[in-house]
Amino acid sequence: MSTDKDWLPGNHEILYKQVTQTQIYLGVPANRTRMGLAADTPLGQWFDTVFANAFIRYDSAHALWADEAHRTPLVTTEFMEAEKALKPLYRQLYTGFLKDNPLVTDVDLQGMGLPKRSGGSHQHHPVPTTFVEAFVILVGVGIIEVHFHEQGAEKKSKPFGVQGAEMIWAVLHEPPASHEELTHSSFDTHTPFRLTFPDEQRGKTLYFALRWENTTGEKGPWNAIQSAVIP
Repeated sequence: MSTDKDWLPGNHEILYKQVTQTQIYLGVPANRTRMGLAADTPLGQWFDTVFANAFIRYDSAHALWADEAHRTPLVTTEFMEAEKALKPLYRQLYTGFLKDNPLVTDVDLQGMGLPKRSGGSHQHHPVPTTFVEAFVILVGVGIIEVHFHEQGAEKKSKPFGVQGAEMIWAVLHEPPASHEELTHSSFDTHTPFRLTFPDEQRGKTLYFALRWENTTGEKGPWNAIQSAVIP
């Protein structure tokens, strides 16, 4: 898997939050001018026309798709197509305009929700390859804890170079066909994840999956989707 694909989230909601964070940061004129992306520059013109137009379509499609009560097949198709069109432009924005731009700092990249550059004098931590091992504790009424640790290791350990775990989840009427149906996301550097649900969701099924993330934001593989009944 290439580095470009590693930093780009596969979950719809996580990707939307990251792209929106980047768009908001670049929406500040002072930031753009300092980084050589002012509106009167060639790079700025590309951002304002090609990327911004794709983002507007993506943002509008997401607003409709995020409303589960009105998520029709037509709405879903438009959202998937808008996301597909935006992804290569987002990769191009990061790798071509920002990552190697000497006017863009690591603070800027972090502010945009993008991976920082790996410093030459620092050890590069490998992309995680192991699965997260997780188990559930039903804490009380409407409360679930998802504990996680390195597979086959002690219950609070993480693999070398890993900063934490990403968890995607959803309360569904039937088992999901893929990880992409788990539209909520959380990240934590320490076990456990703690989720609290309203009374009307008691007795329903929570589906979730986890993966490791290293110190440069590169992701490991998702573990198998697990489930728990909300107490």
